[in-house]
Amino acid sequence: MLSRPHADTVNGSQFPNMKELRVQSFGRPIRAFFAFDPTRTGIILCAGDKGGNEKRFYDEMIPVADREYAAHLETLK
Repeated sequence: MLSRPHADTVNGSQFPNMKELRVQSFGRPIRAFFAFDPTRTGIILCAGDKGGNEKRFYDEMIPVADREYAAHLETLK
């Protein structure tokens, strides 16, 4: 199981099980948002380079991840 500093819960998501994977690529901070659905399948929702304005990054990426996860949950119905 990955924990901080490699993975952490995303604050501000409408889903309490939303997580982010924290990795580096060529020294750049990359974040991949993921969640486990009700069947315990891990779903990678979106990813991006967090370099620069951290607040803007999360303000832009969390709604994308939430939308993708909500759409995925709809396919399970």
